[in-house]
Amino acid sequence: MKNKSLAQVTDFEIRLLRIFKVVSECGSFSAAEGLLGITRSAISLHMSDLEKRLGMRLCQRGRAGFALTDEGREILHHSDTMMAAIETFRQQVNQMHKHLRGEINIGIINNLVTQPMMKITYALEALREKGPEIRINLSMSTAAEIERGLMDGRLHVGALPFTAPISGLDYRQLYDEQSNLYCSHTHPLFALEGEPDDAQLARHDAIAPSFRMTAQAIGMHQMLNCTATASDREGIAFLILTGRFIGFLPDHYAAQWVARGMMRAIAPERLTFSSNIAIVTRKVRRANAILELFLNAL
Repeated sequence: MKNKSLAQVTDFEIRLLRIFKVVSECGSFSAAEGLLGITRSAISLHMSDLEKRLGMRLCQRGRAGFALTDEGREILHHSDTMMAAIETFRQQVNQMHKHLRGEINIGIINNLVTQPMMKITYALEALREKGPEIRINLSMSTAAEIERGLMDGRLHVGALPFTAPISGLDYRQLYDEQSNLYCSHTHPLFALEGEPDDAQLARHDAIAPSFRMTAQAIGMHQMLNCTATASDREGIAFLILTGRFIGFLPDHYAAQWVARGMMRAIAPERLTFSSNIAIVTRKVRRANAILELFLNAL
């Protein structure tokens, strides 16, 4: 494809770049159809048009599947930077008019929706009530991905466990989360009378989270025979429900299976730890009325 200078960026190029972003996130044209509301053939035409305008190949597609080229990955990165700058401009204009319009990008770790305090849910409700034209973009991610998104400007705010603070981010405690050790109803420990001792626990396979943990949580897991890992709490629940593993889960998340007799906590007085769930933003950030409204509602 011939090299071609880009004279200007119009609304149409921005629209094509937004389509490109959705396609890259979905991993294929067919997967992006539903989100974009257009056919695969239309997506293909738009992608070809964007490649011609930029003068470079952005992705490989065909029988071998969809894959971004090196140029495509770089364009995607520059596009994200440009979109963030456009959003910053819109936020600044909003500040002038005191009329809340625009987007807020929020990253949350998985399985907080069952937290009974529901602070985030109530804050989202307040945000929608006071700013009906605000577009809320909510993404469920790991703590590390949320922190990266905050640092590079893709996210405005995140909710994650407070473990090791990163310089440049501001952490504010939201609430405490209690985690207990659980087994499923088909596991040998489920019917055990009394508390198992450390030797009994060590005879059973356990799950170690692959995400960052507090010193207290690490100490609890060191008592177990961890033979499997999981990247998030849902993965831990999957393995516990096989009846072959024991693992720690937040009590509010495990409650749904406990109520149905499918799980029980093992020695909850002894085998338990607490985690602080924090609301996180960048320490140095531009004025953002939408973000401040959300934070004040928490």
